[in-house]
Formats: sequence, structure tokens, C-alpha cells
Amino acid sequence: MLPVHQARQDKRAFNTSFGLQANPVSAACRLLLATAVVASAALPAHAAPPDDWAKGRLLVMPRAGLSADALDKIVKPHGGKAERVGQSNLHIVQLPANASETAVLAQLAHNPHLKFAELDRRVSIAYSANDPYLGSEWHLAKINAPTAWDTSIGNGITIAILDTGVLPTHPDLSLVPGWNFVDNNSNTADVHGHGTKVAGAAAAMANNGIGVAGVAGSARIMPIRIADATGYASYSSIASGITYAADRGVRVANVSISGTYNSSAIQSAGQYLKSKGGLLVVGAGNSNADDGAPATGNMIPVAATDSNDAKASFSSFGSYVALAAPGVGIWTTTIDGAYGAASGTSLASPVVAGAAAVVMAAKPTLTASQVESLLFSTAVDLGTAGRDIYFGNGRINVAAAVHAATTTVAAADTQAPTVAISAPLVSSTVSSLVAVNVQASDNTSVNRVDLLVNGSVVASDTVSPFQFSWDSGKSANGSANLTAVAYDAAGNSKTSAGVVVNV
Repeated sequence: MLPVHQARQDKRAFNTSFGLQANPVSAACRLLLATAVVASAALPAHAAPPDDWAKGRLLVMPRAGLSADALDKIVKPHGGKAERVGQSNLHIVQLPANASETAVLAQLAHNPHLKFAELDRRVSIAYSANDPYLGSEWHLAKINAPTAWDTSIGNGITIAILDTGVLPTHPDLSLVPGWNFVDNNSNTADVHGHGTKVAGAAAAMANNGIGVAGVAGSARIMPIRIADATGYASYSSIASGITYAADRGVRVANVSISGTYNSSAIQSAGQYLKSKGGLLVVGAGNSNADDGAPATGNMIPVAATDSNDAKASFSSFGSYVALAAPGVGIWTTTIDGAYGAASGTSLASPVVAGAAAVVMAAKPTLTASQVESLLFSTAVDLGTAGRDIYFGNGRINVAAAVHAATTTVAAADTQAPTVAISAPLVSSTVSSLVAVNVQASDNTSVNRVDLLVNGSVVASDTVSPFQFSWDSGKSANGSANLTAVAYDAAGNSKTSAGVVVNV
């Protein structure tokens, strides 16, 4: 350990090298040589087997407008009981102990009044290995964070860290109350160590003279525990955690868990968060393989890069990757209250989450879609020109994103969405519950679609695909005129052509 006076000299040298003044935004990484403890031995990356799912429950999303009683009638024959997740329309279906999850799923998956039904699979943290040597926060300079900090360091933004918990007493982390979805209580302390590392990469406190600085050093952290002590989390706990954060106005949520992009429930939770002004950032995984998932607009999957802007050897890739960020040898906070370096897309993801928070704080009026667009358009293009499977839109450049956010005057969005009812068909004869499909698109995003019957709103849907369940039994016999109204984030709206059916 270095003497204190030597540590102070090293801190000044570090500040100078980053172009910082006497009151630095970034804490001195050279000071880590005086205070850091080498990170604990690497834990193996967990890979859940294909049949590893939570027993006794399924995840379902009913169509908008389906009543609680109607959903109950769908799941009750299987012994199921549906429980709504937060204020979203996602439901967890609890099954009896002797039920076969796969057998019930096979039947529910074909019900025309459910958007989807899926197994509540278990997935693991996107963690690689601890870097065995002391280093420095090279990644902050790589993404131009110090330049961005002249404008914003994430003031007023809360980042939800959905993980194994966060050490509540770490001196470099500023926490707000969260929730534990594993034990269903308010104890969000870290039971593994992974969550504390992720939290520090996103938002370790800046300007406090100790330890490290996260990308968004003035943002607050909401710890949401969704994983157990082995590093496994279920789809239901992740989706519940995202919904919990969205319902409390959180602008950024980070999930450094592999395979989240394969879940319809988590995708819908990400869209729910986005509809409320937030962004979901996730790790792309550490399989060094193409995971085969399609591109998504409901979350931002992040691949990992090294100090040479090359793909990290472990980083997964594929069409779903939206951005890349440093993920090798990232100095961050640890569960013992100290600091260490770690690697994985688990670290790359919170770097992007922190960048999103910095942009949001720089211009709070930006919508979630606008922030996402700025992160994509200002990223440093790596690999094949344009978006590719290894780096997505490129490696994050937080300074460029902040500059674009604060200097570019965006043209007012006056373009209305397009909307049409694709089912049922004109002149159809209907009765009881009727499945109604609406196709809606926009130059930015569709925030909500309302279904109207004879001019009255019967249901609203905020999650694509926009699908409804209309109880025609509540309408008088005869003709009924169905229309749909789509709204974008700017308030532009468009009403579809009417579809007249016979009740």
C-alpha cells in the first residue's frame, strides 16, 4: 500500500492526464493503488440448460381489453391463477404443484386472446472474469466521458440496477430504495458481488475524492434484486423488476443478464418502460457466438469491446446487438466495499446505461426514443460500415451524444402514425370475445393505440404488437363500427378506416 501523500500525488497526476482541475469529476484511478483490493477470484459464467425454468409458473400477456374474469376463465381449467405485474398488462400464472408447465404452455400458446405465453426460464449474469492486475479507468477516456462531464454527469437521473443486489454501505454508491423480487422484501443487499460491480460501472459517485467514477457519477442507483446467490434470475423476476422501475419513473434500467432478448415478457416490459420515458439496457452475453435473436426496439443489447476498439474475445454477437461499449478490465466498486477490475458484457451494458443517463440529464425534455437515437447516431462506427452484428451501431461516444443533444435543434415531429385494423375483416359476423389486430407504425414510435367501438374507447394498448380482445356481448346485436387511433410520442394521432362487423 502506498503512503497517503504518495496517493495524493498520484491522484493529481491522474487528474492532469484526464484534463481535470483541482476539483475533479473523475476520482483518481491511480489512487486505487493506495486503496484498492484485488478483485476476488473469477466466478464461472453460468449457462442455464435449455430445460431450466421456474417450476409452477408461466408468463402470459393477455390482449388489451381482456377482462380479469375472462383471463381467469382461460387459466382456471389448468389450475392456474393469474397475477398482474405492477401496472403493466403482463401476468404471472401460478400453477398447481402437479401441473406440467410445458403441457399447459402448449395449450395457452394457441389461445387467440393471449398475445403470448412462455416458460419462466432461468438466465444467468453476463459475467466473464476478474482482471487479475491493477489498471485504470481507461474506458472513460475511450468513450469521451470527461468531455461530456463538462455538461452533464447524470444529475437527477435514477438508474435501476436489476441484478444480485447492491452493497448498501459502499462509500462510492448513492442508492435510493428498491425491491427484492427473489425474497419479496425490501432487502436489496448484494448476495453475490455482481450487482455491486455493475452499479459502480454505471454510476459510482464522482467528485467525492475516493475510488472510481461511473459514467454517470451524479446519478442515483435503484437496486432491484432479481437474481439469487448463484447468479441466476427468472424471466418473471426481471420483467417484474423492469415494471417496478417504470412505475416509479426510473429513466434507465440495466440488466446485465444473458438471454433477456429471447423473452417476450422481458421485451414487453422493456416496451412498457419505454412508453413511460425510460430505456432498458442489457448485456449481449458472453458466449462468443451469434445468439440468433432478431433486432429489437424494446431494449438496447450491448456488446463488449477492448482498449483497442476490438470485439472482446468473449462477447456474443448477432443482429440484436445495438451498441458496443468497453467491457474488458473495467475498474468498479466491489462487494467488500473496495474496488477491482472486471470484464464481461455485464460491464459494457452499465457503461451504456450511464451514458444514457448523462444524455438525459443534459437535456431532460428528450424522449426515450430521441435519447436512443442520439446514442446510436453518434456512436463510433467500428467493423463493417453501418450497423453490423459485432458492434451494432458502433461503440458508445457519450461526449458526442451530449453535444448532439444540447446543440441540435430537432425539427418538430408533425408526422402522424399509420394505422389499420387487419382483423376482423369487414362484414364479419362476430360474437362473444373477438380478437382484434391493429397494425400501427410511425417515423419515431407508436406510444399507444386505442380501440373504439361505435366511437367509444373500449381498450388501449401500449405494447406492440397492438392486439385487443373485444367483448362483443356488451354491444347490441346488429352492426358495429370498429376504428383504431394511434398516437406517437409527440401527440400526433391518426384514426384508421372503419371496419363494420355484424354482432
